[in-house]
Formats: sequence, C-alpha cells, structure tokens
Amino acid sequence: MTAARLLDLLFLFVFLAAGQSQPTLTVQGLNGSSVTLTAVGFSKLPLQSVQATDHGTAATFEGLPLATVLAKVELPLGDKFHSTAASYFVSIEAADGYRAVFAWPELDSTFMDKAVWVVVKRDGKPLADRDGPFQLVVPDEKRGGRWVRQVKAIVLKKDN
Repeated sequence: MTAARLLDLLFLFVFLAAGQSQPTLTVQGLNGSSVTLTAVGFSKLPLQSVQATDHGTAATFEGLPLATVLAKVELPLGDKFHSTAASYFVSIEAADGYRAVFAWPELDSTFMDKAVWVVVKRDGKPLADRDGPFQLVVPDEKRGGRWVRQVKAIVLKKDN
C-alpha cells in the first residue's frame, strides 16, 4: 500500500470519527418537554459522590440524583396533580433495549426519599464502555435489577 493511499485512509478515518455524535441522554417530561444531555456536558455539572455496592464490590460513583436530572423537564408536581400523581411512572431505557420502571411516588420527594442516581464515573474514572456513559444506580436495592447500564433515555409516562 502506498503512502498516499495510507494518508487517504487516515483522512477518511478522521472524517468518519469527527462525524460521529457523542452519546446522549434524553430526558422527557410532561407536555413534550425534553432535554438532551451529552456525557461531556453532564460531567461538567457539579457532580456528587455516592457509595454503593455493585455485585458485592463497594464503589464510589459520581453523578447527580435522578430528581436533579428530572427537574430539567415538566413533572407531575403540585396541587394540580394531587389526585393523579400516583398514576405516573418513569421508564429508564438502555441502549440494548433493557428497561426499568419506577412509580412516580418512589421518585417524588413529597412521597418518599429514595436514592436513585444517574452516574458517569466509578471510583474516579469515567464508566467503562459496557456500563456508560450513563448508568442508573440505586444504592439501597438488594438485587440491582433497576441498575441500568448504558442509559439512553429517561421518560415520564402516565398509566392509562
């Protein structure tokens, strides 16, 4: 292969890599409200640390409470939703199709205080590709079935 051909391939690779978009997290609330977060932008926010045990291994995660992330969209809060708030739920959707669900009262601090986190770091390092760039961590759950890896969307829905 000639040097010119190698150079052409290098430019093609750089062009394709530059055209790829970064992974994002879409958060959807009521009335079509939504926000899209990038991993880079999320990491620049004032992240907080949370201790949790993942499959028997203690770890320190860095991220934001799910309530903080959800606060960026319209939510079923206040007197208007007094009699209907319990009919809403939040679906956490992963890149591989895995989904976990939380009843809205589990996440609404006027109902209860449940620790649920959207994290981007583990033990001071960005999440591994198999887990991130966004992962949902629920420290007090015993089985971890709602610890969602590669989160791509958080969607508020109403049960019909």
